[in-house]
Order: sequence, then structure tokens, then C-alpha cells
Amino acid sequence: MTDEDTAVGEAADAAEAASNTKALDVVARSGFAVMALLHIVIGAIAIALALGKPGQAEPTGAIEQLAANPWGPAVMWACLVGCAGLSLWQLSEATLRARHLPAGERLGKLVSSGFLAVAYGSVGLSFAGFAVGLRGDSGNSTKDFSTALVRSPLGVPALVALGLTVIGVGIYFIVKGVRKQFKEELHHFEGTRRGRVISGLGVVGHAAKGVALTLVGLLFVVAAVRNEPGQSTGLDGSLKALRDHPAGPYLLMAIAAGLISYGVFALIRARFGRM
Repeated sequence: MTDEDTAVGEAADAAEAASNTKALDVVARSGFAVMALLHIVIGAIAIALALGKPGQAEPTGAIEQLAANPWGPAVMWACLVGCAGLSLWQLSEATLRARHLPAGERLGKLVSSGFLAVAYGSVGLSFAGFAVGLRGDSGNSTKDFSTALVRSPLGVPALVALGLTVIGVGIYFIVKGVRKQFKEELHHFEGTRRGRVISGLGVVGHAAKGVALTLVGLLFVVAAVRNEPGQSTGLDGSLKALRDHPAGPYLLMAIAAGLISYGVFALIRARFGRM
């Protein structure tokens, strides 16, 4: 090992130690609580959609609901801080801590945690927008991004790759739920009624979140294959497209219940999770 490699390793160790501070732990936990609340609100909006009522079952729609109260701006800034801390923590998971894993696991951690770091950061920017009085529509933002990506030099293959990546993350969540791999993230409650309830919430919640992400990824792929980037409308568009099928409202209700379950699980994760 050269002196340069040693210096890089020591710098990475120092950065990892810095990421293990109590302050980041507290802020990241608050970020988990924010995401939990968003999932619960999105699930509630999805139930309303299944019943034929209007709404946006995606982060922007949920943030708009949270902003519509007297403490809205303060809530927006607090949620921004939580999301930023959680994004930074996921980034450290994807890079600094992942370097200790075997090569195969390292790649999987890079993709999953890296994707989540970007996702949480994006949600944080949405909170920032609402905090300063800007209202956005994530469905339109997704369509604009897809259109820009298709018109870039990378073109349609890049949009297909993005869709497949989102589908891969969705499948990861489904597998994680079915195999109960989320238990590694929690302090154990084995052999107790509380443990069985938490396990059930984790299985249902992760599976529902995985299905929702898979639907979003499929819209990206379909939009790329048809060369119609405007069809990629994010989570809200995916759920509304699902609602229009004969059994759609029932499936939508099931996914909504699962998202709420994931939200409750994430609240527990925020309090009792291993960081």
C-alpha cells in the first residue's frame, strides 16, 4: 500500500468517524420520522383516490397537506433539516460504511442507500420550496426531468436505465420485507406481542413501498420504450393509472394500507432503530 493509499484510507476513516456523531444521529432519526409522516399522509391520500376523491398521492401532495396549518413554515424548515440529515446519513452508508462490506454487498448498498440519499435530498428540497412560498408538482417535475433526460446525449437508454434502477430498488424493498431483513435495523423485540406487531408492519410496509416503486419504475420504462417521456408521472401518476383498472381501487386501497403501515414502522425505526 502506497503512502497515498494510506492517506486516503485515513481520510475515509476520519470522515466515517465524523458521520457517527450524536448530532447527525438525532437529525437522521428526525428525518426518519418526517418520512414516516409523509408515508402516512400519502397513504391517506391514496385511500381518498381509491374512493374517487381528488388528491396528489406523492410527496408534494403530502407536504402541501402539512404546510396548510398555522405552523406551516416552521414545520417546513424543521422537516428540511431532518431530510438533509437523513440524506447525509444515507450517503455515508452508501460510501463510508459500505467500504467494509464484501464487493457484492458493497455494490448493493451503494445502489440502495445512494438512491435513498438522492430521494431524501429531493424531498428536502420540496420542503424548502414550500418554506419559501414555492409550490411544486412532483408529477410535472418528473415529466420535465424525463423529457430533459431523453433529449440529452444519453437519450432513451438513460431513461430505461433509470426505470430499471427504480424497479430494482422496489424489488429490494419487497425482498427486504418478505425476508424480514429490516429486523437488522431494529433493537430486538423477539418473543413479544410488540415484536410480532412491528414485524407485521415491516413486512406489509416494505412490500407495499416496493410495489409502489416498481410501478413508478415501470412508467419510466414504458415512457422510454414509447419515446413519450410525458408518461412518466411519478408515484401519483402510477397510482392513478392503477385506479383506472377494474380491480384498481381494491389494489390501490391495499397499497395505501401498506404505505401507512410503512409509515408507522418508520416511526418505530426513528425511535428504536440502529444507526
